[in-house]
Amino acid sequence: MKKNRLFGLLTVAAALLVFATACGKSSSSSASNSDNAAVAKIKKAGKIKIAVFGDLPPYGWINKSGKRVGYDLALARRIAKDLGVKPEFTQVNANGRVDALNAGKVDLVLANFTVTPERKQVIAFAKPYMKVSVGVVSPKDAAITKPSKLAGKSVIVTKGTTAEQYFTQSQKSVKLQKYDSKTQQFNALKSGRADALADDNSYLYAWVKKNPKYRVGIKTLGPNSYIAPGVKKGNKSLLNWTNKEITKLTNDGFFEKAYKQELAPYFGSDIKAKDIVITK
Repeated sequence: MKKNRLFGLLTVAAALLVFATACGKSSSSSASNSDNAAVAKIKKAGKIKIAVFGDLPPYGWINKSGKRVGYDLALARRIAKDLGVKPEFTQVNANGRVDALNAGKVDLVLANFTVTPERKQVIAFAKPYMKVSVGVVSPKDAAITKPSKLAGKSVIVTKGTTAEQYFTQSQKSVKLQKYDSKTQQFNALKSGRADALADDNSYLYAWVKKNPKYRVGIKTLGPNSYIAPGVKKGNKSLLNWTNKEITKLTNDGFFEKAYKQELAPYFGSDIKAKDIVITK
């Protein structure tokens, strides 16, 4: 009788173990399918939704013909092409990039998006494709050429940028003026509302070439930063696909070619491809 009872208990235990193993496999399979679903969904829809800037030459802006152009746009169109879909663009401001991703409005952000520890807590970044630093531009007739000369000065930044973060953390004596868009911040500088403007040095070089009354007096503040595609946290399949894509494009020389076509014509002699492009 005891043997039969023991046999019964062992049988039940074995059955439970098989059931648990099956559930585990099912759960793992479900998670794997979920990981793969994002890219599959994009391909099925025939489009990838990408957040871009609309007022930041030479990275993302609208030209006189009404077409979206720039370095980030060239990358966006190549990514869509390699996915076999069409790009659908959503224009964002700097402080709207994270929200656009987390709200599901876009699949990818390609809007001069600098990788920071704070942003990595709320979104995921793919491999970087560009390196930059914070720079400071000011009028030539009142040029600010040293970080120490910024003490007590009023400096314009765009909300949600690494320039804002730098001064908030590292030079608190600076009086910040914060604007929502690149257009607003540069108009404020031209209107004489502040002593200087701080932003990524790469497009400040482009801006002063078109605005020769100004000078990038401080070319580098703080360490180099990196620009990368932004992906919603947890979207592993799109993140993995984008990482492979960036690696492939880097090895193929895509970014060097894009630099020559999209960036070089807008820069002066102060900046070279090696200052921006990440090579293999």
